[in-house]
Amino acid sequence: MASQSTSSQSSQSSQSVSVSLSSGELHFPDSNKIRERSPSPMRGFLIPSPLPTRRTRTTSATARAAEGPVFKGICKCFSRSKGHGFITPADGGPEIFVHISDVEGEYVPMEGDEVSYKVCFIPPKNEKKQAVEVVITHLAPGTKHETWSGQVISP
Repeated sequence: MASQSTSSQSSQSSQSVSVSLSSGELHFPDSNKIRERSPSPMRGFLIPSPLPTRRTRTTSATARAAEGPVFKGICKCFSRSKGHGFITPADGGPEIFVHISDVEGEYVPMEGDEVSYKVCFIPPKNEKKQAVEVVITHLAPGTKHETWSGQVISP
C-alpha cells in the first residue's frame, strides 16, 4: 500500500513538470514562485566619478598643488577595492580625501601608515581638500602590507 502511494505521488509530481506522453498535453509548473528580476542593463558599467583624479585634474590645478607645501599625516583608512581613503593630518584639521591615482610608490596605504602629501582643492566649490602626490614615509609596524601587484609583505 505504501509503495502504491509513493509511486502515485511521484508520477503526479513528474506529470506537473514534464510532458504527459499519453494525453499529449503540456503541464506547466506552478506559477506561485516569485521570478527573479533580470539584471540591470547598466550593471557592470562604471559611472564616471565627479572627483578629480590624476587623469582628470586640470594642468593649472596640478601646478598649484606641485608648488604647495608638503604636509604630513597618518592614513586613517584606505580601500583598494573602492579606490580611495582618508588621511588624518598631523596638525589636527579635518580628514583629507586621497584617491588611488594619487598614491606614489610600491605599497598600498594601510591604516596607521605615516604619509607625506600635497593638497589640491576639490571643485566645483573648492571648499574641500584632496591629497595629491601621496608618499608613504613609514609603514605601520606590525601590519602586513600589499604591493600594487598583489604581493603581501609581512613585517
